Order: sequence, then C-alpha cells, then structure tokens
Amino acid sequence: MTPSFDKVRQLLKSLPGMGHRSAERIALHLLVERPAKLAPILEALAAAAQAVRRCARCGSLAETETCPVCADPKRDPASVCVVEQVPDLMAIERSAAYRGTYHVLHGRLSPINGVGPEQLNLASLERRLKDEPIAEVVLALGNDIEGEATCHYVSETVHAIRPSIRISRIGFGLPSGSGLTFADPATLRSALEGRRDVPG
Repeated sequence: MTPSFDKVRQLLKSLPGMGHRSAERIALHLLVERPAKLAPILEALAAAAQAVRRCARCGSLAETETCPVCADPKRDPASVCVVEQVPDLMAIERSAAYRGTYHVLHGRLSPINGVGPEQLNLASLERRLKDEPIAEVVLALGNDIEGEATCHYVSETVHAIRPSIRISRIGFGLPSGSGLTFADPATLRSALEGRRDVPG
C-alpha cells in the first residue's frame, strides 16, 4: 500500500470503534472504489467543523447558542436527564420516552485515567441548578463502577446546591456493566419509566 493510503487508514483507525479492517475497508471504498463520495464527505466535515459546537446550556450538539432540545418550548424544564456522552442522549431521544431536558457530562469520573470532576461538564450543571426551575435530576449513566461513582458525585453536588430536588436513577432493564448508547429503544423506555429515587 502507498504511504498516503497508510496515513488515511491509520487516522481512520484512531477513531472510536474503528478497527484495522474497518479502517482499511473505508479507506479503500473512498479512495479507490467510490472516490466520488469523498468530496461531499470532506465538504460536510469542513462545514460541520465550522458550525457545530457545544450547547452553552446542556453541552449537547448545537449550531447556535443552544441545541434544538434546549430551544424547544415544549420540553419540560423541570426535569434534567444527566448523560455521559452525546450518543447516550441520542439513544434516549430515539426511545421517545423522555420529554425533559438534558445535561451532557462529556465523560465520567475515572481516577485511573486521570478524569476528575474538573474534566467533566459540571460547572454549567451547577449554574443550571441555581438558575433554573429544576425539580428532578434523572441520572442516566452506565451501570458500572465508574458510572455509579459519577452518579454518587453528581447526587452529592445536586443535594449540596438544592436539597429539595428529586434525584432518580435509571437502571431497570439495563444489564450490569452496560452503557446507554447501544441499548434498544424499548429497553431505554423501561429504564426511564422504572427509574428509582436516589437517597439524599
């Protein structure tokens, strides 16, 4: 293979969820088999790089100051669902089981990987707790050790600012150790409907 092809393959391989064979297959598809597809993809990526940003309120994807969910007046501002990553938010939206707003942490506590509270999108959550009429925080993080630790930290943060807020935790229907991104809509719907209160 050529040096240029190898560079493209290595860059693709560095993306999340992309293995050696998948990276090679995509590189071959775009550079050799279907090169006409490459230009529109490059244009879309360049345009998105300029337009897409984090929502100033919740941390999700936005092209203006706030994301479509935050800008939707039909969403319930009293309920905030805290998720780890944007794909988790997208998975919950596909389930059509939740009509509140979201807050994306962009990670979870992981001391072994050097991820502490300072690396998470917590400062804006604290501002929202002080400024918005939030009555419930729904913790929708993975059901593993790091997810549980993050839920505990967020719960303590919420109670320290607004002790009266109800905090609930999804989990019903989610296998132990799993995340939200790859859960099917029916499972997520059950998880949201079966959420339990987190003791204060």
